[in-house]
Amino acid sequence: MLVPVKWLKEYVDIDIDAKELADRLTMSGSHVDSIDSIDSGIENVVVGKILEIQRHPDADKLVVTIVDVGEEKVQIVTGADNIKVGDYIPVALVGAKLPGGVKIKKGKLRGVESCGMLCSAQELGINDNVVSKENKDGIFILDKEYTLGQDIKETLGLYGEVIDFEITPNRSDCLSIIGMARETAATLGKAVKYPKIEIKNEVDDIKDYVNGITVQDKDLCKRYYAKVVKDIKIEPSPMWMQRRLMEAGVRPINNIVDITNYVMLEVGQPLHAFDLDVLEGKKIIIRRAEEGEKIITLDDVERTLDSTMLVIADEKKPVGIAGVMGGEDSGVTEKTKNILIESANFNGRSVRLTSRKTSLRTEASAKFEKDIDPNLVDMACNRVCQLIEEIGAGTVVKNHIDIYEGKLEERVMELSPEKANKLLGTSIEPMEMVRMLNALELKAKLENHRIVVEIPSFRRDLEIEADLIEEVGRIYGLHRITPQPILGTLVKAEKSIPRQIEDKAKNILTGIGLNEITTYSFISPKQYDKLNISDESMKRKYVEIRNPLGEDYSVMRTTLIGNTLDVLTRNYKHGVEKAWTYEIGNTFIPKELPVADLPYENRTLCIGMYGESDFFKIKGVADLLLDKLGIKDYEYIREKNDPTFHPGRTANITLGNHVLGIIGEVHPDVSENYGMKERVYVAELSFDLMILASNLEKKYTPLPKYPSVTRDIALVLNEDIMVKEIEKIIMENGKKLVEAVKLFDVYKGGQVEAGKKSVAYSITYRSHDKTLTDDDVSQVHNKIVEELKEKLNATLRS
Repeated sequence: MLVPVKWLKEYVDIDIDAKELADRLTMSGSHVDSIDSIDSGIENVVVGKILEIQRHPDADKLVVTIVDVGEEKVQIVTGADNIKVGDYIPVALVGAKLPGGVKIKKGKLRGVESCGMLCSAQELGINDNVVSKENKDGIFILDKEYTLGQDIKETLGLYGEVIDFEITPNRSDCLSIIGMARETAATLGKAVKYPKIEIKNEVDDIKDYVNGITVQDKDLCKRYYAKVVKDIKIEPSPMWMQRRLMEAGVRPINNIVDITNYVMLEVGQPLHAFDLDVLEGKKIIIRRAEEGEKIITLDDVERTLDSTMLVIADEKKPVGIAGVMGGEDSGVTEKTKNILIESANFNGRSVRLTSRKTSLRTEASAKFEKDIDPNLVDMACNRVCQLIEEIGAGTVVKNHIDIYEGKLEERVMELSPEKANKLLGTSIEPMEMVRMLNALELKAKLENHRIVVEIPSFRRDLEIEADLIEEVGRIYGLHRITPQPILGTLVKAEKSIPRQIEDKAKNILTGIGLNEITTYSFISPKQYDKLNISDESMKRKYVEIRNPLGEDYSVMRTTLIGNTLDVLTRNYKHGVEKAWTYEIGNTFIPKELPVADLPYENRTLCIGMYGESDFFKIKGVADLLLDKLGIKDYEYIREKNDPTFHPGRTANITLGNHVLGIIGEVHPDVSENYGMKERVYVAELSFDLMILASNLEKKYTPLPKYPSVTRDIALVLNEDIMVKEIEKIIMENGKKLVEAVKLFDVYKGGQVEAGKKSVAYSITYRSHDKTLTDDDVSQVHNKIVEELKEKLNATLRS
């Protein structure tokens, strides 16, 4: 925010230079970006009055002027076409210096002597961006009579400095000259001199001009205040006001618009003037826009609105986008005679979203979106009327319309001086704290060893006691606080158990040759089609993004498989022969549809591989990981109904009554959808469930004292019987003597009948209490054989 120091001095007695002022404000918490000097180094440029204008005898595009500069009259040749006799203009006399090192000398133009130069705004060092339309091209025409020969720097105020402050979003009260005056006064120990607002002459009644104001959406418009001014005379605003606006970075337009901009900069409340005579029905209605409703804004662009946006409308159409910009049809023009001055307070979030959707950011929207004080609106509106009256631009109509429900009142907070000193490391007296807070216009008093503070409505950033302590600290001066050693007990930092398990899992997977990948949580809804996921699947119940970066990032993922296949496909197409990957990331499951609350975030592990891969390779990876994490008693159960996977080469991994995940070969149709011509294997597991089931505790088991006994067994049984069923029966009947079971042969062929297979196991027996005899082993071994015969209809192969 640009703050001209000259303007600031109107409200605070500043007796230090701009550099020291900026330094002291920085130390009290106001961040200064830069200090710019208005003085561009011009010398010997004075006020002149054009007495005569004659055509140049030898040049059609030049004129010869006689200019009165006070003590003399000089002849100047110029090519300007916007001047006339009687105009007061800046004149660079012979010997003058202009910005950029330009020096003015006496000379001749096409044979006619010229003793000086008539100056444009640019030649005076005024930025084109803030020059009014009337003065942008050609000579700078002064607005009224001035003392001839007066230094133009004094006339136009081309001296002093402008401080550029960076205002944080929580300090909307500082988005004005008066707001910064409060900060300056508190920093320097001065008082703020507020402008006295007084309207001397009011006529008629506003009810004779306005047929009513209705606020339909009070959640988006907290307050709407309006006054009427009649007999408007549209003309350029006074030069002092134009200069103030230009120094603050705003281009002058006309007296009415300039006054509303001036007050917005002065007090921080955006305002707007409507041409009252073009409002249908002489009514104002504050409502949400209709879907697809259109408006042409003041920048001459047609904009399409939607039902989330708030508009200011008359009986038939919108005449402004609330808090952003007015409509072209109702704007102030040279024909305007009566105006309605709007001073309102709009919902900051609504203005911010509307500004974003319409790609229209203005000074007003920048202020409104920070939620400014609704108690400012009446003061700002009356200040506009006062200035209109002062410069003779119109006559103020009596009374006003004010729609304000649920007035924002002052809040009361308490501050402990003892706690403040402890946190700040100071020994400030309680009454000194009271003085500091009162200097910030926080009404403070000491009661029972505590400071009671009334928080004004413009300080909406103060919410807790720590905020008040910060105010005391910054006004006292953080640079004055002596650094103190930190006192406290150091606690060893340690990762949480879930993070430790995740780190261990990553180390295990990386250690066996897998590469970690990281992918976006946003995916395309087309991923679910490519994965052949059915319409009824829970994986289709995804969260949609309201304002996505594009269709490819428009929904939140419910599975990591699509992301993994994307990465594998990219590697495959780049000629990588083998890719083994893993990712631990979140999937997002909505609690309900449509989404009304934040979704569940489930930690998920996905392993993917192709090249030198088969089902048993990926199963081995999963087994190793689960074993290293101490997860026991999990099982693989054949899965035939998941359309993403090959029905004969896929299994669910179960843990008790829970499904830990799925593992298997990707369905050929899915591989084709991703452009893969190799077999791809994927495992997706719930990492949250793995964390709950893991056990990182290591127990020591002594080496066995007694020898083991090994017996082999060969069985013939139906070929559809799973190996795990055989091993389960062996372990259940081993009476704790079975130490290991190893499958070493599976045979199908001519020596066993059709539909059968031969499987051979090596079973290791051992006791921790004694040396096993043949009888001990035979009893258990025979029991196992009998159970296999009975439950699986198995026979011993001879």
